[in-house]
Amino acid sequence: MKSKTSNKIVIIGAGYVGSTTAYTLMQSGLVSEIALIDIDLKKAEGEVMDLNHCLSFTKPITIKVGTYADCTDADLIIMTAGPSIQPGGTRLDLAKQNSQIMTSIMKEIVKYTREALILVATNPVDILTQVAVESVDYNPKKVIGSGTVLDSARFRYMLSQHCKVDARNVHGYIIGEHGDSEVAAWSLTHIAGAPLDEYCSSCNSKICTGLDKEKLLHDVRDAGYHIIDRKVATYYGVSMAIKRISEAILRNEHSILTVSSMQTGAYGINGIAMSVPTIVSSDGIHKIVELKLSDSELMLLKKSGEKLQSILDYIKS
Repeated sequence: MKSKTSNKIVIIGAGYVGSTTAYTLMQSGLVSEIALIDIDLKKAEGEVMDLNHCLSFTKPITIKVGTYADCTDADLIIMTAGPSIQPGGTRLDLAKQNSQIMTSIMKEIVKYTREALILVATNPVDILTQVAVESVDYNPKKVIGSGTVLDSARFRYMLSQHCKVDARNVHGYIIGEHGDSEVAAWSLTHIAGAPLDEYCSSCNSKICTGLDKEKLLHDVRDAGYHIIDRKVATYYGVSMAIKRISEAILRNEHSILTVSSMQTGAYGINGIAMSVPTIVSSDGIHKIVELKLSDSELMLLKKSGEKLQSILDYIKS
């Protein structure tokens, strides 16, 4: 697909994820300008100063402290603002707090644009993707959540470690909620073009025996908690996932990624934002790809949607 030669990104939130995303995008060569916005102006200024000192090592790019007025001509607005879950806190409390923050940010953005694509990375990402759409009636095809793109990458990595193959040769999806009810689409998982079970049975090695699918999904789902327990926050993985989604948008790739977006009937799910395989382009959500899931996977996906709906009901109460 044809790529643009000039792209402007606004990143809202200069915390761990926002600043690491700016650093990742600065090195990518995809972007001509990054405007970093944060309620803590000194923090934003410090991050921009540090990033600008790297510019003799990168392709030309302008990096600056931004304001919401920078959204006027932005191609992509990346949302990373908002606190992460804290020890002793609950996902429901986080959802309510960050939904209020998201609503206030969206009300600022629409003062300047309704054309920019919006990429939501703040958690709980599915809930906040829906809040971003509904709070100001933004075009739902232009609002994308980072969804389970990182979960799918973790899934592929853990399978690659079990099967002793390059992670790039493992293909599979985590779908549904980015969180406790996420679903591993085992029926769609393959290595070297072969379904996972078939590959493992034909590799003539003890390496692929004894795969505990339930444990692996549990490890994927809880990976973020384990990282937070050890180093306070996760940011390298999610920044790479954001970069990958941004690349698909800015280069109009029509790539299939498990981003979160408002569902309108695929897989029997409607009116909720969640992650399923999706063609992502410069238009945003180009098309939902409705693949054949097993009956049990489809049931779990619908239950994931019900879980998300219950959280939405709570924050609206």
